[in-house]
Amino acid sequence: MSSPSSRERRPSLFEKGEASPNALQLAEQIASFHVNPKTGNIITDKVTIVGAGQVGMACAYAIMAQGVSHHLALVDMQEDKVKGEALDLEHSSAFVRGGLKVEASSTYDVTHSSSVCVVTAGARQREGESRLNLLQRNVEIFKGIIPELVKHSPDCILLIVSNPVDILTWVAWKLSGLPKERVIGSGTNLDSSRLRTFMSHRLVPVWSSMTACGVRLRDLNPKAGMKDDPENWGELHTQVVNGAYDVIKAKGYTSWAIGMSVAQVVRTLLRNERNTHVLSVHAKGLHGIDEDMYLALPTIAGPVGVQKIIALQLTKDEEAQLQKSAQTLWDTAKDLKL
Repeated sequence: MSSPSSRERRPSLFEKGEASPNALQLAEQIASFHVNPKTGNIITDKVTIVGAGQVGMACAYAIMAQGVSHHLALVDMQEDKVKGEALDLEHSSAFVRGGLKVEASSTYDVTHSSSVCVVTAGARQREGESRLNLLQRNVEIFKGIIPELVKHSPDCILLIVSNPVDILTWVAWKLSGLPKERVIGSGTNLDSSRLRTFMSHRLVPVWSSMTACGVRLRDLNPKAGMKDDPENWGELHTQVVNGAYDVIKAKGYTSWAIGMSVAQVVRTLLRNERNTHVLSVHAKGLHGIDEDMYLALPTIAGPVGVQKIIALQLTKDEEAQLQKSAQTLWDTAKDLKL
């Protein structure tokens, strides 16, 4: 009988190129961990979503389907509904690589230790209600959400999806006490996708002239976007602005596209992929903006939040329009009662 030391060592499952489902799940989850360079804490892939409506669940589904997170926490005032949604998602875990854990509650205990907290909750406008009154109601809702998220996940990044997103991202920043780099909004990331879609329809005849980084449209047409533009590129701006309204008119709400957009942003935040997204970020001091406000700008973000805001090459007219947008938002935000 051979001694233990003289026995032939059996190769592990990984050495044989095989692994049990549990081992694969563990390996994938470990691979998804990063370390926060500022705190030294491990960044897990746990994501909280507040609001189990159409948008919130589209975000949850997209995050799950794309394998962005293996651990979701859902919070909604309607506890039966949110728990039902969690069960429905969790029943699909056998079809998700790496498995899936979904927690749900009407309280915030389940959100502890989240790396990213996505907020989709918000009030709907009542008939005849002013924009300021609607915003103030959303502020009151955020007062019950934001402090609780930060209490249970003090190292998290807040990703605001609720509309109007720029102002409510500013509200979330003020209520959270977090650094401005760790409070961002979904911005016009989806609108940018819509614009690329519409442009692809128009640019097909000149694909041979485009590079991987793209050619400036005004190198192709110096009057692009102007009133006397012979190709009427300004029409695309109208299509993008009306994009959400067209969907709402047809089906009553938007969900899938914003869900996919949010999942992509969350993936970038968790995995430090350094992709550029057009997000709502603190814009004071940029492009001559004096107001203490958030605006949608091209941004590189990662596990610690905003890493870089990309400077745009704007004409004087475009910069003036950006400054006017900041002023318009600030004129509304400054009257809110925080």
